[in-house]
Amino acid sequence: MNATLDFSPLLPPTVLAALAAVLGLMLVLLAWRRGRGLWWRLLSAALLLLALANPSLIEEERKPLTDIAVAVVDDSPSQRLEDRAARTEAALADLQRQAAAEPGLELRVVRAPRGDAVDVERTELFTALGEALAEVPQGRLAGVVMLTDGQVHDAPRQLGIDAPVHALLTGRRDEQDRRLRIVSAPGFGLVGETAEATIRIDDLPGDNGETVAVTVRGQEGAEQRLNLRTGQDHVIDLPVERSGESVFEIRVAERPGELSLANNRAAVSVRGVRDRLRVLLVSGEPHPGERVWRNLLKSDPAVDLVHFTILRPPEKQDGTPIRELSLIAFPIRELFELKLAEFDLIIFDRYRRRGVLPSLYLENIVEYVKNGGALLDASGPAGPSAFGLAQTPLMDVLPAEPTGEVRRGPFKPEVTETGRRHPVTRALAGGGEWGRWFRQVDADVLDGTVLMHGLDQRPLLVVNRVGEGRVAQLLSDQVWLWARGYDGGGPQGEMLRRLAHWLMKEPELEENDLRAQVAGRRVTIEQFTMDDLAGTVTVEAPDGGTTALELAKQGDGRATAEYLAPGPGLYRVTANDRTALAVVGALNPPEYADMRSIAEPLQPVAEATGGSVQWLVDRGTVELRRVRPGRDMAGNGWIGLRANGDYAVTGLREVPLWPLAAAGLIALLAMAAAWRREGR
Repeated sequence: MNATLDFSPLLPPTVLAALAAVLGLMLVLLAWRRGRGLWWRLLSAALLLLALANPSLIEEERKPLTDIAVAVVDDSPSQRLEDRAARTEAALADLQRQAAAEPGLELRVVRAPRGDAVDVERTELFTALGEALAEVPQGRLAGVVMLTDGQVHDAPRQLGIDAPVHALLTGRRDEQDRRLRIVSAPGFGLVGETAEATIRIDDLPGDNGETVAVTVRGQEGAEQRLNLRTGQDHVIDLPVERSGESVFEIRVAERPGELSLANNRAAVSVRGVRDRLRVLLVSGEPHPGERVWRNLLKSDPAVDLVHFTILRPPEKQDGTPIRELSLIAFPIRELFELKLAEFDLIIFDRYRRRGVLPSLYLENIVEYVKNGGALLDASGPAGPSAFGLAQTPLMDVLPAEPTGEVRRGPFKPEVTETGRRHPVTRALAGGGEWGRWFRQVDADVLDGTVLMHGLDQRPLLVVNRVGEGRVAQLLSDQVWLWARGYDGGGPQGEMLRRLAHWLMKEPELEENDLRAQVAGRRVTIEQFTMDDLAGTVTVEAPDGGTTALELAKQGDGRATAEYLAPGPGLYRVTANDRTALAVVGALNPPEYADMRSIAEPLQPVAEATGGSVQWLVDRGTVELRRVRPGRDMAGNGWIGLRANGDYAVTGLREVPLWPLAAAGLIALLAMAAAWRREGR
């Protein structure tokens, strides 16, 4: 209970002050005239003014409030190393026991991160602490105790609270680790060239200068083996072999006795872009389907199209002077000898021999294909005749040979059983309910894969690999009917786009492919094969552990599996000779950059608040003490929590000290005494 003096004047303060001034003036005048009874009159005036001021004693009924301490427990992945988690839980249990034995102290426990710790990319203990302190009155905060390994990524230098912050470190003082860090990495790279990334290898806490083995692996399986010195920046080359995203895994050899292998691996993501795809389109004669090819290729801004239509054969002689012709001479030598290797794809559209291309240049195309080029033949009525490409050196690479017959009659193109598994024709829009065609070049397949058949189940679309290159034959010139929407149309744009990109070796159109799609922590694995046989895949985690998964067949050569990643990082998925990389969370998260237990991040906050940083490994626990404000808050083996002494007022009692009636009576008696004194 606490008492204070309070005044509640019966008159307004200005009136009371004026009355006091008048009484004081009268007393001064009396004193100047040397009147008798001055002291009695002074006493009566003072008693009267005191009564009008109405003094009273206010007594408060107080209830002591408990102080609140906050314990922040680090549950990040780095706390799972060695015996840090066990040491943390033991220290927390001891703190809770000591706090329960202290009267007037409440210990609140906050764990960070909340929920599933495997998704953590950064350890943000002070964010969780701020949320907890929002519910604690500042006058009741006794202090903060952090149970952590010290790897905190949101530690401020000033916290802005009037209570000590103590950090109890859960690791060992002598921990050592090897760290691979990406200093800089390109976001884009040209396909067929190399991108440069800068990496650094550090042996922590500072023992550098050793030469270590580094392996760089891409999604295509190619490896680079390097020997690099620790403690220095190194520039490495990353070969960009495909368009789209390419992930490169960089791994450094293990250091004996190091703390963790999680930061011995890093990843670089480079988006491969093609400079330009150069396509040569040669139309043997004008026809309605010519514009279909042109519109398809011109709609892609990455395609640089060179298109020639042979309108006037060399043997045509009608007497028209050359200078009066508006036609462009076909640059045969320039295209098929000097610059042939610069093209990514050559298309012969309804081509017929007219003496324009000598056999020598057609032989150049054969060598171009075998050395990695792409060739597409879209045959017309002249295909099976003596004027078709079947009677040229190109038959060395073409997968089907015309029989000499052109079949006529309505038919709907259909995807073959093999075509349902091939990326060019797999799951084409419309499901086969497409419009009819009316003409097809009959041919026998020599060496290749039939993706579509037409009239009488005869081959319509055939593809093949020749040497390092690829070829395809479309044995009809009526794909333009789909483009016009005849009889319902069909997916000519998607089919021809896929066909062209498969010929140009786009990786997403490989027949046998392995993909890994990431959504949160869930990795969806897809395997595409031409044999429609499901097998197993192996998933390698960032720490080197492996998991074997059974693939479930989904039909049409596709098999899938689901994998729940235990934490962020780079996962390598392998099946047979195929590899896919999956990045869960952020690339190279800060949580795995340094796994050692260190005091530096928390030292400034502890010093600013009067707290301390101590190692649990020294004693296993610390002593908890209540300390009055202004005294030391930490010592050897103990930490202090401030004893605030805060309270809540539960009631008030007012006791008048000078009742007006009693004051008036005493004032009258004093005035009577003054009159009696004057009467003598």
